[in-house]
Amino acid sequence: MAKDTKRKPAAKAGKKRAAAVPVPEGVPAVPAKPKKAVRRVEARHLTPLEGPRDGDAAVLDRLWDTVESRRLAGDAATSHSARLMARGTAKVAQKLGEEAVECVIEATLGHRTETVLESADLLYHLVVVWVDAGIRPEEVWAELRRREGISGIAEKAARPKSIVRAARTTKLA
Repeated sequence: MAKDTKRKPAAKAGKKRAAAVPVPEGVPAVPAKPKKAVRRVEARHLTPLEGPRDGDAAVLDRLWDTVESRRLAGDAATSHSARLMARGTAKVAQKLGEEAVECVIEATLGHRTETVLESADLLYHLVVVWVDAGIRPEEVWAELRRREGISGIAEKAARPKSIVRAARTTKLA
């Protein structure tokens, strides 16, 4: 007994059909048109960013000055920054990692407002790491200026191989 198969109507005159790409067995075929949810997400990521423009990066320099002054004062009873640094470098680094994960989660979920809030927390804890490590913001800004106009691929390729060996990973290569 022959199998009944439905045939699609021929393409309308004037319209070209894309040639079908062969798909290996076991691999689901990709739909021709992405789902509506995917199109919405793509549209959000491909449109220019809008939002308040009253912020400035100098706030990071002022934040560094504040955190450094709290470190020098060392009053862990009244300063969160001083209390955090008093707990040691490992705790300071752990907090940075926690904030990074929280920021990633919110960004992955598409929660814009929460991502902004977590980004602020992340930057604060990054500044605490800098103060704890004795790094001034100007050092980071200088490194960013050095990298301006250099492809990220080229910059990574130019890193000394000793960094890769010390990190025991090929992810940096």
